[in-house]
Amino acid sequence: MRILGIDPGLRTTGFGLVDVAGSELTYVASGTISTTKIEKDQLPARLKVLFDGIREVMARYEPDCASVEIVFVNVNPQSTLLLGQARGAAITALVASDLPVAEYTALQMKQAVVGYGRADKTQIQEMVRRLLALPGLPGPDAADALGLAITHAHAANSIARLNQAKGIGGAQNQTQKAAYKAGRSR
Repeated sequence: MRILGIDPGLRTTGFGLVDVAGSELTYVASGTISTTKIEKDQLPARLKVLFDGIREVMARYEPDCASVEIVFVNVNPQSTLLLGQARGAAITALVASDLPVAEYTALQMKQAVVGYGRADKTQIQEMVRRLLALPGLPGPDAADALGLAITHAHAANSIARLNQAKGIGGAQNQTQKAAYKAGRSR
């Protein structure tokens, strides 16, 4: 399974992709989509850059699902509103391609990746580097996006194990998964 993590931001949106095989994680790609060259008062143009950038990443790497950070309420309501619009553009780009989207808070991601919900950016970068055996630290936005992909990989594995233990996900579910994969073959 290939997971695309998205760390939404109006100026810089991070993306990161990991492949998951059982409990093994493999780095695929990461980076950022930047709108800093567009004037601040050109919100629709900035949202279009984010939308198009995410669609381009999806076309290039063909993820099976996505994981997006849930916006936290900031002290500044205007900043929160703008961040929410960037997040909306990202989610719209994902669901417009029928990509399943999971959502996690920053606290959940930090807990899953670092083991501490109040970890700082450098701790996230270092743990992502270690978990994915990267030669260097990813940038902070890309590290957060990779962290979201890692979080979803752990959550998806846990959910699958729970469903298997409960007897959910039998032949019918396997048939649905096979049909879904066949429709999304690379």
